[in-house]
Amino acid sequence: MPPKGKGAAKVIKKVVDKVIHPPFLKTNIAAGQAAAAPPLGPQLGQRGIQIGPFCKQFNDQTNDIKPGIPIPTYVKLNPDRSISITIHKPPTSYFLKMAAGARKGTIGRDDVAGKISLKHVYEIAKIKIQDPQNRGNTLQDVCKQVIGTAHSVGIQVVKSLDPEEYAEFLEEREERLQQFEIELEEVRKSKLLRL
Repeated sequence: MPPKGKGAAKVIKKVVDKVIHPPFLKTNIAAGQAAAAPPLGPQLGQRGIQIGPFCKQFNDQTNDIKPGIPIPTYVKLNPDRSISITIHKPPTSYFLKMAAGARKGTIGRDDVAGKISLKHVYEIAKIKIQDPQNRGNTLQDVCKQVIGTAHSVGIQVVKSLDPEEYAEFLEEREERLQQFEIELEEVRKSKLLRL
């Protein structure tokens, strides 16, 4: 039976004090390019976070990373109005697209965006295991996660790749992408003409 009166307030206060809140803001920010411009500026402003100091702190923390790489960032507003910024490794999908040489993910159900070897999977998993959410995972578990993400973005995992065959595949893929973008633009124009 729960306590009543003054005792109840003390018990509730103890429970509330122990609650650890999740990060205040989760977003991907381009390394070294945090700015007050949308979409980041309004996201921070709505939460009462000073934009200038945040951008300076983030850019300082990411100055050793190639500019423009998307960085998953977790921002927590402390009770004293200071901020804690936690920076993770780039998303798995970013590494997969870079390894496969694919500029875009899958564009259809049976489309293959690219191919990577098992060695690529292993190298990406070695990087991603350093993220805090993978602390309890084995390298094998992280490799399975990487393979799952590869399938979701349309990248095939193969035992080995022949560089010449793969270069031909990428050329054909680029032609298909250009054709897809032309068709997409035609659909957009036809919709605008209907208005």
